[in-house]
Amino acid sequence: MAVDKNNQIIFISTLFNCIATLSDRHSCKPLWKPGFISQYINEDRCHLNGLAMVAGEAKYVTASSQSDVVDGWRDRRKNGGIVIDIESNEIIVTGLSMPHSPRWYQDKLWLLNSGRGEFGYVDLETGKFEAITFCPGYVRGLAFWQNWAIVGLSKPRGGDNTFSGLELDELLLAKDAEPRCGMMVIDLTTGAIVHWLRFEGIVTELYDVQVIPAVQKPMALGFQTDEIAQLITLEL
Repeated sequence: MAVDKNNQIIFISTLFNCIATLSDRHSCKPLWKPGFISQYINEDRCHLNGLAMVAGEAKYVTASSQSDVVDGWRDRRKNGGIVIDIESNEIIVTGLSMPHSPRWYQDKLWLLNSGRGEFGYVDLETGKFEAITFCPGYVRGLAFWQNWAIVGLSKPRGGDNTFSGLELDELLLAKDAEPRCGMMVIDLTTGAIVHWLRFEGIVTELYDVQVIPAVQKPMALGFQTDEIAQLITLEL
């Protein structure tokens, strides 16, 4: 989800395989879909999932496949992942494994090659993904602060085959490691993990991470808690 230069809220609708915006009377208003998707339909065909903004405009998206049949992306999880340039409607990167969280930062297109637990960037001249760091988990959620990347990690989802059969399993086994849920802070210059945070207990997945600068004591308000009823803010 993002706000474009016209202050319009835009978002990826994975179910409808498109970029969309809000509608005051419909589920959403589609704005763009990949060229290989033949119609707007609620079938999650290619698993469109990530959006990168450049200069206030939607520029790049990630998808797990080029499939145009319902749920077809699940058959291409291992190496069917792609990056699409929205402006040209061209596929600029192929061969990824369930890519997520494309971000434009410091004049580079960064993303997560989730099925291999990799953080890296796209060489736009060659169309190749360059991994710089391996993370022990299913990576999803990416933010930046100064010269660091903050990456979210998730454990495999119990009872769901979405995460099974990926190369991440083999890489973890080769490193004698277990998948974890948490966050890692990565130096963009060296690719070194300079700090990490591990979550235990009922939290096993992260979907995104964000940086909120200069904020102390942040809190999240649920819609079914007393806090939201008692919190008062005023616009003066």
